Amino acid sequence: MRGQKVRFSSFKASAQTRPPVRVPHAPSACPARARRPTSARRRSQVSRESPSPHRTSRDTSEDLSAPRALTGSAASAGALPSSAGALRSPRCGDWGAAAGSARPPRPAWEVGCSGDVARAPSARAESASGGVDERVQSEMSSGESHQEQLSQSDPSPSPNSCSSFELIDMDASSSYEPVSPHWFYCKVLDSKELWIPFNSEDSQQLEDAYGSGKDCNERIVPTDGGRYDVHLGERMRYSVYWDELPSEVRRCTWFYKGDKDNKYVPYSESFSQVLEDTYMLAVTLDEWKKKIESPNREIIVLHNPKLMVHYQPIAGSDEWGSTSTEQGRPRSVKRGVENIPVDIHCGEPLQIDHLVFVVHGIGPACDLRFRSIVQCVNDFRSVSLNLLQTHFKKAQESEQIGRVEFLPVNWHSPLHSTGVDIDLQRITLPSINRLRHFTNDTILDVFFYNSPTYCQTIVDTVASEMNRIYTLFLQRNPDFKGGVSIAGHSLGSLILFDILTNQKNSIGDIDSEKGSLSSAEDRGDASTLEEDLKKLQLSEFVTVFEKEKVDREALALCTDRDLQEMGIPLGPRKKILNHFSARKNSVGINRPAMSASEVNISKENGDYLDVGIGQVSVKYPRLNYKPEIFFAFGSPIGMFLTVRGLRRIDPNYKFPTCKGFFNIYHPFDPVAYRIEPMVAPGIEFEPMLIPHHKGRKRMHLELREGLTRMSMDLKNNLLGSLRMAWKSFTRGPYPALQASETAEETEAEPESSSEKSNEANTEEPPVEVKEEAPINVGMLNGGQRIDYVLQEKPIESFNEYLFALQSHLCYWESEDTVLLVLKEIYQTQGVFLDQPLQ
Repeated sequence: MRGQKVRFSSFKASAQTRPPVRVPHAPSACPARARRPTSARRRSQVSRESPSPHRTSRDTSEDLSAPRALTGSAASAGALPSSAGALRSPRCGDWGAAAGSARPPRPAWEVGCSGDVARAPSARAESASGGVDERVQSEMSSGESHQEQLSQSDPSPSPNSCSSFELIDMDASSSYEPVSPHWFYCKVLDSKELWIPFNSEDSQQLEDAYGSGKDCNERIVPTDGGRYDVHLGERMRYSVYWDELPSEVRRCTWFYKGDKDNKYVPYSESFSQVLEDTYMLAVTLDEWKKKIESPNREIIVLHNPKLMVHYQPIAGSDEWGSTSTEQGRPRSVKRGVENIPVDIHCGEPLQIDHLVFVVHGIGPACDLRFRSIVQCVNDFRSVSLNLLQTHFKKAQESEQIGRVEFLPVNWHSPLHSTGVDIDLQRITLPSINRLRHFTNDTILDVFFYNSPTYCQTIVDTVASEMNRIYTLFLQRNPDFKGGVSIAGHSLGSLILFDILTNQKNSIGDIDSEKGSLSSAEDRGDASTLEEDLKKLQLSEFVTVFEKEKVDREALALCTDRDLQEMGIPLGPRKKILNHFSARKNSVGINRPAMSASEVNISKENGDYLDVGIGQVSVKYPRLNYKPEIFFAFGSPIGMFLTVRGLRRIDPNYKFPTCKGFFNIYHPFDPVAYRIEPMVAPGIEFEPMLIPHHKGRKRMHLELREGLTRMSMDLKNNLLGSLRMAWKSFTRGPYPALQASETAEETEAEPESSSEKSNEANTEEPPVEVKEEAPINVGMLNGGQRIDYVLQEKPIESFNEYLFALQSHLCYWESEDTVLLVLKEIYQTQGVFLDQPLQ
């Protein structure tokens, strides 16, 4: 240390001008003890209790060993007089006292004066020469006068210093800086507490609110993009949009390493302040090895700024009944969040461009780690924030975009809080308890949705939750002007599909057909009943319908029996029923053959519910917004529509209030089904391959396609060569052919082969045109493709069955899925990727 070198050189320079300071330990050895100043005596006592940080006890013993050895040799030679030995004894311990007396420890303040030990041999040599008595007396008197000057100039010296040089060194080396606090919150996962730091922006907001004044305890600070509120007075964190247990919040400055893992745990705020005060004193006074007892009776020792240890005592006592204060495995203690290994993310953009509601599938768990929909959507949101920084960097830097907010919608908890679990428990067999519990809690959700009673509960919960969250979101974000989209996973996508097919274009409309086009098209195609009957050449029945007050819409709801009661003959009845049934099929989903009484179900409030697409007879609630895009992840919509009896979806059909529909699935997902073959059943075509988020295809897919193309080329060449050989073989039985004929055939063969090659060349471009030509997949997604398939990972291609279940739960952390969602959302706003993916 630079300060120590200055101190040593200063003492070395002063050793020639002033005698060393001697502190006697026994009255008999130093008769001048009574004349020693009180301040010097107090300084020696304090220094005995707290050794100097610059010199340890081991260094002291090494310094004392040399003088003791020299004294022993001098005493045996008889060179030292008794007076000289008596004067030297207080300086280097009691080595000149009578034999058998214990050597007291050397004062710590004197140990720091290394010049004393260095001068001991020279003083001893002078004593051996016989002319030392007067010089020693003068040194002693001058040392005492110098010590009095020190005590008068500095009445309150440091207990670890013996001169002004020590004070100068201490002031030069002590520099205390206050610790920078960071805010954490506690999450309980699997009965384990996990302390997670707020992002840098949220922590700074909390710190500003904390230091704002006396009213800080009443402050409520929104964090995590407005999804949580922190009540500073309670030190609790509450969720805003969904039900979640509140979590504890701390202003953290000191941490210790946990028991089972390497993650650091923050101390309480009150005890952290105690540690900080002790640390400040230790740095300022340069006094270390401080011991602090925690409220849990645990000991924390501050050895130095780089080494601080937390000792956890072990329960029990030794054979003497005493317990050790430093038992157990020591834990590392760190000061400040910058000294612990923890990831602190930056804050989220304040601007919200789009809102997406995410509905989960069956069961309370949404992935293989049995996490809830809230945790999975958090991962989905985190992936989206990372992709915005990498693929929309230009738009973010120009502040053209902010971020997309994803909010979860939970319907499983309200469904199972109706008491159905208790009813199921009474009839569940006691064997294979865990498997049966998993079945009741997860798989039975599919049967609940097919039940009229519980299906109504599910759709009401999903629609009401989305409406509630949307209203609350607008209240907390009054400047929001973006659109809204919805996304569903597994069964959740089917729930959203049924809700969207039962929406109405406007609030005042009567129940419209599921396959109706836009309201403008309805108004343009809204011909009168008289015109329809004129087309059917049934104008004579206009008066009959006017008498019964039956208009065009009421006639579409009439059954064969109703027309018969109005006196309509059999032939006109069949024409009318066929006309309206054909109109339904031309604009909507093809319905299976059903009895006329099942087509419409009357409700008490006068509304009519169409169950022509096989849906359960429930009343679907209305959404307070019109979704722009509907994303389905691993969706069984196609299977459920087929089971309901639907064979195909009319190409002109689209959702009444939603413009886009994307069916995204993994190729090995056992629950996912396609939609496009139901729109275009006569055409076989592959789904759209979702590009990798880093561009191009995965290497194993390109290799597979290359090998397939190569094998096809080899197969075609082999078949062509075999065909030519077979033709030449079949021409062999005609030996009477002349050479001229053979020559003509040989000339004709190149011509035919060239013609075939030309034909092949002329046929190849049309094939490419067919591949590039757009496929008519209907208006369900605005004329664009509907089915999008992910690229499987290389390890997944080895065995499809091993990764089947994982493939159904992979969408939450899939960068390719999230990037497709972001790309389609921002395309509606005119924002595109920095580099288009191939």
